[in-house]
Amino acid sequence: MDVLDLARMQFGVTTVYHFLFVPVTIGLSMLVAILQTMWRATGKTAYLRATKFWGKLFLINIAMGVVTGIVQEFQFGMNWSSYSRFVGDIFGAPLAFEALLAFFLESTFIGIWIFGWDKLKPALHLACIWLVAIGTVASAYFILAANAFMQNPVGYQINETAGRAELTDFGAVLTNPVVLSAFPHTIFASWLTAGVVMIAVSGYHFQQRRDLDVHRPALRLGVLTTLVGGLGTTLSGDALGKVMTSTQPMKMAAAEALYQTTYNAPFSVLTIGSLDGRHGTPIIEIPGLLSYLGTGSFNGEVQGINDLNAQYQTLYGAGDYVPYIPLTYWSFRLMIGFGLLAIAMAVIVWWFTRKGGNPTHRLFWPIAMWMVLTPFLANSAGWIFTEMGRQPWVVFSLLETEVGVSPSVGVRTVAMSLIGFTLVYLMLAVIALKLFLKYAKAGPPSEEDALAGASGPGTDPEKPMAFAY
Repeated sequence: MDVLDLARMQFGVTTVYHFLFVPVTIGLSMLVAILQTMWRATGKTAYLRATKFWGKLFLINIAMGVVTGIVQEFQFGMNWSSYSRFVGDIFGAPLAFEALLAFFLESTFIGIWIFGWDKLKPALHLACIWLVAIGTVASAYFILAANAFMQNPVGYQINETAGRAELTDFGAVLTNPVVLSAFPHTIFASWLTAGVVMIAVSGYHFQQRRDLDVHRPALRLGVLTTLVGGLGTTLSGDALGKVMTSTQPMKMAAAEALYQTTYNAPFSVLTIGSLDGRHGTPIIEIPGLLSYLGTGSFNGEVQGINDLNAQYQTLYGAGDYVPYIPLTYWSFRLMIGFGLLAIAMAVIVWWFTRKGGNPTHRLFWPIAMWMVLTPFLANSAGWIFTEMGRQPWVVFSLLETEVGVSPSVGVRTVAMSLIGFTLVYLMLAVIALKLFLKYAKAGPPSEEDALAGASGPGTDPEKPMAFAY
């Protein structure tokens, strides 16, 4: 392997690992806020206990997300300095807003929420967790805006003298058609992920038949969130597919391994092809579906890989502008397939727990708990498709990936950092999983403990702020 391969591998490992925590953070922040709102609205202690319980799991997750996210930005300077020099004027702007606005909002009010249970007025304390939820969503938007520029560069001009792209319209960057489509898709996918996590954890306690007064409303909330997130992900994914076809037609063609421009293009559920992906034989396909996904019409034209590659060679010079087809083809289907499995699981759990039911079959809840993996696999497959489908560009049509890598970093340096990060991340994964499982299995606090830690201001003005968990 050369430096380019290792640098891409390292960024892929850190990105996919980081994104295991991001959707849960976005989704759980909203769900914890909803649970606390329900407590304030109804006065039922079960909602307070659920808020405390899920708040603790949320904090474990957000801590891991912050730690793994910091590494992402370091890599731009370490392994991708040429890329950073070329687009830093543009790429850095939304990231700066994310750090100075969204992340500060999120991190400040999560601290106030943690330590303010017995110091703040109830309405003010509730507002803190909602501000955290807003901060996580805003953070996602700015980061997706930066990524959208890599997919569809807008709002820039090329400074030939300096040899770099310069920002001319920040508003265009923030309203990039790609981010306007990718943002709701990501948020809905986050809700789906957090909903499935809530179902799985609540399912464990249903299996143990313990604290069902707390976990039944949480389970119902998880089911509802999963279904809303699943429907939203499907609809927003349809819109994103049409934007992708207009801005990155090669990615859409690669998603289907469609080599020839076709009207009424089918979508294949299964294709048997050569190892290099150059030839494929559809086994199961749905006529016209790819045309609809890409154009909104079952008879629409979808450009093929061969024609697009010839066009790109004319525009950008000799070369191969085709991404690795087997990976794009299967990651696209795994994203859809695992997402549909998560939705199906939520429907099944809703059906068998309606009207106060609790399934007694010994395999029901273990299967439901293991299904927690499906949204994480779907999210990972989606990011792999998004980034690999853009290849060989690091910034589509402007900068090829091989040009963006740091020129002065050697193979040994990148290999050592790759091994180091992988081992550290593996260790952190074990720690995070053990912590999450430990507190998930422990269950919610007792009614007395929950009320004692949510007494509001005025009980003891001299008492210092203390960690509420």
